[in-house]
Amino acid sequence: MSTTTVDLSDPMSSAEFAAVDADRLGEIAARHQRLAEFLRQEDFAAVLLQQPSNFTWFTAGGSNERGGATGTTGSLFVTTEARVIACTNVDTPQFFEAEVCNMGFQLKERPWTEPRSVMLSDLCRGRRVASDSGFPGTTDVSLRLPGLRLPLSEYEKTRIRTAAKLLTHAVEATARGMTKGRTEAEIAGEVSHRLFKHGVHPERIQVLGDGRGSRFRRWNFDDSPVQHYCTISAVGRYCGMYVGAARTVSIGHPPDSLLKAFQPAALIAATGIYFSQPEWELFEVWNRVHRLYEKSGVESEWRLADQAEVVEYEFGAVPLMPNSEFRLTAGTPLFWHPSVGPALMGDTVMVCERGIEVLTASSEWPLIPVLVKGTTVDIPAILVVNA
Repeated sequence: MSTTTVDLSDPMSSAEFAAVDADRLGEIAARHQRLAEFLRQEDFAAVLLQQPSNFTWFTAGGSNERGGATGTTGSLFVTTEARVIACTNVDTPQFFEAEVCNMGFQLKERPWTEPRSVMLSDLCRGRRVASDSGFPGTTDVSLRLPGLRLPLSEYEKTRIRTAAKLLTHAVEATARGMTKGRTEAEIAGEVSHRLFKHGVHPERIQVLGDGRGSRFRRWNFDDSPVQHYCTISAVGRYCGMYVGAARTVSIGHPPDSLLKAFQPAALIAATGIYFSQPEWELFEVWNRVHRLYEKSGVESEWRLADQAEVVEYEFGAVPLMPNSEFRLTAGTPLFWHPSVGPALMGDTVMVCERGIEVLTASSEWPLIPVLVKGTTVDIPAILVVNA
């Protein structure tokens, strides 16, 4: 089996020339250098990347997913000098014309009738190889790779800001058009349509109608009609990067049960956002949040649902936990989504050198200003629409 490179030497018409994204090419080179340094330090000859999160990170936005539960379409085999995509002949055109066109990748290819695992075994044989999947004959280093993906570069910050803007608009625009009697499924379908339309893949959509979130904190949606209020929460993936946001809309005046739960939930969300500070370990942030649950008289609520997680190319790999020693650094994004009874909050923020950047902030949504340690943190309020 020999290495095949994409041949661009044949004459091409001006319409066929593929423009080179210099910024993306530079990002891939920087990530290759980072991974090469890891290989040298750990005395590995190469690393085999198969997980979509690592594939997308290394290729700065490429994808090796086929969709659904059907597995992946290609693997990355990276040495200190070369970056190789291993795939079958069926997937070669998509990789080299759509996913990593002119990005400096080489090709290892086999017919689709032969298992890709045979090709990967051939690549790894006789070498000390790391992997993110525990592939036979390799050393599993999957738990160490998220550390290479953070903090986000300026290139990635631009992309995640775009992702946040698109997702926030989809959620808020759907909420503003809320009418009595629409089913949760219809609302979820509208959010999904708005996301797909702008290149955002909906990873999780929740429509919690009329207090359903009190009982089911991880509810998605069904065909139940919304009569009074609902919370729309969405997690989307754009260029491989995850963001999340949640907004609550009431048809007419919000019921007292929602208002009563919303106040402590807003205080808790603001506290979590404020204390997402650089060089803080997650358990330190958790201690501040836990204290607010106690002070607000809703101490048991935190036990009913997860609160936040680091988001980037993988969703939920680093959750906020009472004993987590993960250290935040500037350029680390988090999705905060604490809940109290029927009230679910949701915003994606980015840790900065000074202060916090709320990526999913909106100038077109009512806000609740919450004062935390002398700093105002704006939390999305309940939008009231005409009955």
